[in-house]
Amino acid sequence: MKPTLLSPVPGPPLVLALAAMLAGCGGDAPNAGSHAGHDHGDGHKHEHRAPHGGTAIVLGNEAFHLELVRSADVGLLTCYVLDGHMESFIRIPALRLGLETTVSNRTQTLELLPVANAATGEKAGDTSQFEGRAEWLKSTDRFTGKIPTLIIRGATFTNVTFRFPEGNE
Repeated sequence: MKPTLLSPVPGPPLVLALAAMLAGCGGDAPNAGSHAGHDHGDGHKHEHRAPHGGTAIVLGNEAFHLELVRSADVGLLTCYVLDGHMESFIRIPALRLGLETTVSNRTQTLELLPVANAATGEKAGDTSQFEGRAEWLKSTDRFTGKIPTLIIRGATFTNVTFRFPEGNE
């Protein structure tokens, strides 16, 4: 007679831990997950890294992110629209992205325009990259900002505030 091997049935704590691990961080839907660099309460620490080494701005409850990259030598601010995990670029139909910035107690608008990219097929009205130039970007490495309105895949984000280079996380 061959011996029978019995498999232990996992208990509720193990099943819950496995379910939490498999669920990951939520997904890209609005109000999914929490902030980047968050702890899910189960000890699972999740960090998001800006792909260009820029400043991460969370939109919604981690539905999407923006990444701001300052090029001081030319006074340029580049904004990339990214998914909730900062892994994929998200094209949007916006023809401009307005930022209200405060530098040295002076508020001004910085207009970021769409960037076309022949390699990816992105063009104005269908791009994930926006750029704006301002003389003050050459000498100012810290400022506060607000995005009055931004629509991404049907979700509207209003009055999103941030500090540069810290972000809003």
